[in-house]
Amino acid sequence: MKLVRYGAMGAEKPGLLDAAGTLRDLSAHVGDIAGDVLSDAGLEKLRAIDPSTLPEVSGSPRIGACVGNIGKFLCIGLNYSDHAAETGAAIPEHPILFFKANSAVVGAYDDVSMPRGSTHTDWEVELGVVIGTTAKYVSKENALDHVAGYCVVNDVSERHFQTQLTGQWTKGKSCDTFGPTGPWLVTRDEVADPQNLAMSLDVNGQRMQTGNTSTMIFTVAEVIEHLSGLMTLYPGDVITTGTPPGVGMGMKPDPVYLKKGDVMELTIEGLGHQRQTVTEDN
Repeated sequence: MKLVRYGAMGAEKPGLLDAAGTLRDLSAHVGDIAGDVLSDAGLEKLRAIDPSTLPEVSGSPRIGACVGNIGKFLCIGLNYSDHAAETGAAIPEHPILFFKANSAVVGAYDDVSMPRGSTHTDWEVELGVVIGTTAKYVSKENALDHVAGYCVVNDVSERHFQTQLTGQWTKGKSCDTFGPTGPWLVTRDEVADPQNLAMSLDVNGQRMQTGNTSTMIFTVAEVIEHLSGLMTLYPGDVITTGTPPGVGMGMKPDPVYLKKGDVMELTIEGLGHQRQTVTEDN
């Protein structure tokens, strides 16, 4: 299934895409794409619904983040061997963890607004993993059983804030609008291998990032095993798993950063497409 949240920000409704790509309203069956709806039992109830019996959504509504009421937004840094190489960083011994504030989350087609004083805002296409079943001390062998599904995430980053404002990476990762998530949540049964997904990101029509999840240093299963040994993962928690090479910070001979009016377009195989226009905070 491809699960969607649509409507005005803060008032999104649950929906799904049928086989023809038509958006259907799920409001009569669930309140949101969140919490226990993401469990195996919750998803099975949705699968039992004949999509043709659901009302079609008319017009072209805004598409919100594909998960509602995100609990934790966990991010893994330097998790692609080729990205680590372009930044000159050593291969980490364990997954590098930082958090992105939930207030950064927006829809896949919402604007990304650079904060006041930003001069180093950067792009990062990433595979997002949505937890569906509570996970604590799980092994990598059964870690994927705890996944509800996968989505596209743009881990937008302000590099000066991230590296020069003293403290953790979170400062440069958590600005408002810095977490476009979606457009839809693709349930795990439709993703045969999360470690073999092509991904790309363009800025103003120019290809910047081309990669594949096969070059992850720590697989999705290994990341879940590691994180669930540190904290309990709950339904609706989102893990974004790192980015392939081609970020602005790594451009040679000089870094390239976003400016007002730029357009980012992101795609991950089977998971959909994002498009954001860059604006500036007043």
